[in-house]
Amino acid sequence: MCGIIGYVGKKPAKDILIDGLAKLEYRGYDSAGIALLNDDDTLTIKKKAGRVEDLREMCSDDSPVYRSTCGIGHTRWATHGGVTDVNAHPHKCGDVALIHNGIIENYNDIVREYGLADRLVSETDTEVVAALLDTLYDGNPIETIRKAVKAIAGSFALCIMFADRPGKIYAVRNVSPMIASYTDEGSIIASDLTAIISFSKEYFVVPEYHILTLSSTGIKVEDMKGNMVEPEMLKITWDITAAQKGGYPHFMLKEIYEQPEALRNTITPRIVNELPDFTEDGIDDEVFKNLENITVVACGTAMHAGIVGKAMIEKELKIPVNVEIASEFRYKEPLINEKTLVIVTSQSGETIDTLEALRLAKRCGSKVLSIVNVKGSTIARESDYVLYTHAGPEIAVASTKAYSVQMAAMYLIGCRLGYVKGIYSEDRAKKFIRQLQGVIPVIEETLKQADEVKTVANYIKMAPDAFFIGRGLDYTLSLEGALKLKEISYVHAEAYAAGELKHGTIALITENVPVIALATQESVYGKMISNIREVKARGAYVILVSMDEEYNDKDVCDKHISIPKQDGLFTVFSAAVILQLIAYYTSDAKGLDVDKPRNLAKSVTVE
Repeated sequence: MCGIIGYVGKKPAKDILIDGLAKLEYRGYDSAGIALLNDDDTLTIKKKAGRVEDLREMCSDDSPVYRSTCGIGHTRWATHGGVTDVNAHPHKCGDVALIHNGIIENYNDIVREYGLADRLVSETDTEVVAALLDTLYDGNPIETIRKAVKAIAGSFALCIMFADRPGKIYAVRNVSPMIASYTDEGSIIASDLTAIISFSKEYFVVPEYHILTLSSTGIKVEDMKGNMVEPEMLKITWDITAAQKGGYPHFMLKEIYEQPEALRNTITPRIVNELPDFTEDGIDDEVFKNLENITVVACGTAMHAGIVGKAMIEKELKIPVNVEIASEFRYKEPLINEKTLVIVTSQSGETIDTLEALRLAKRCGSKVLSIVNVKGSTIARESDYVLYTHAGPEIAVASTKAYSVQMAAMYLIGCRLGYVKGIYSEDRAKKFIRQLQGVIPVIEETLKQADEVKTVANYIKMAPDAFFIGRGLDYTLSLEGALKLKEISYVHAEAYAAGELKHGTIALITENVPVIALATQESVYGKMISNIREVKARGAYVILVSMDEEYNDKDVCDKHISIPKQDGLFTVFSAAVILQLIAYYTSDAKGLDVDKPRNLAKSVTVE
């Protein structure tokens, strides 16, 4: 959730740190700060609640401390303690300054055991670690960090500076992600690739429970026993411009329009002789031959992509698919075994509940296939198989293109599964792939409806509530549509299976309440129109999304948005674009911060 940046090298650190924090703003945060290690063995802390630009202004004078070439920076998303200057990171205690992502679960026990209460001024769990390190410090940073880590329970990514170790940053992590890189200009460490891409295109993932020593001449990595480790170097495959707005007013709109390319990059490399092929991904057909059922585990938008996949696979292949919320799955006794393929889905590959669910699935004997967007991420490294989506960086907090490529990944898996098990003939599998590839030009055509969607958004922005209804695949998509609207426009939105309206939900339909009705499934189209008439008769303002080229019957809807004709199995892709645009334009019309909605974070790495 929070953002980490650290730099030590030949250049003044201040601007590098603050620029890095600005690139991490999309992760979600409520305060920001930096710590600089000066040549006179003093630590300077500058931090405040608010935005990174407020911090930049705070550090705009020509004080000599800003000549420091060693420092750490942080954007905080409040967990322990409110949004205040004192609770902001970095935290300093004695001769130690540090920043932290994660949760220290036993911070109260540490305070009692080491008698730290009188040394603490904030409400945070992080300051407890700073006080612990300062208490344990005997002049040996590495040994002190080893002792502290043994005392800590929870997830953490720590960057630490000791006042008497000029030009050195120390780092260690468990679960919470960090990556690092070195060039002739110095060493850099961060929680996310976007913060280092202008610095280097090569990086390595910080191994768990390894201690890093960063200096201007390189990075040392050692395990907890002091053995030196050579980390595996990875390359960033996207250009820095991919993490910039490129003329769009918001990252979210840019990413909506990037969906055709993201889908093309995800689907095309996996088509060989017109069939889905995972040879390059290292996914063996045996995993599909032997499975009897599938469990998809994910959170939020990724879970909604899994629900779409479930509907498609069960309809087409008659293979049972369960979709589990990761935070629930990990605390139950799941009904999975060696005949279950567990598919875990995460854009970042670091979502902590999904990661812990993965570990539980492996303990139960299941094979795990992950769908992730970030190479080298923890979930990718711990899975038996990985199917990387190639969406490029997704900066807006609200996921759009990651959702589309996750659905595409589920469709590719479903098609290969059907073919390997003999449920799909070769001709049927090839037809499926042609239809899947066909969604790309359909989305490009659908994006031309943006102006039509704006008129809908201008109506919805005035409403306190909105409802999404659909049947079959349309219902699975409506779940994501409601989430998108509520998370960035703050309009209370709910999704319902249209056939359930008369079982209680219709009591919520009042005069002029917006109802977004999806009707793209031919097999239930007539039933869906009847459901729409029910809400229209009770005064709802109905926005109909369907494949009808025109719809002039005012008794059915107030606004019609048409998507191109296609097989109903594949309408989720183009209809998703319409729902994303509705959410985007509603938020924009309300003058909200589209890319950084309140209280939300991009990568949820705390429980």
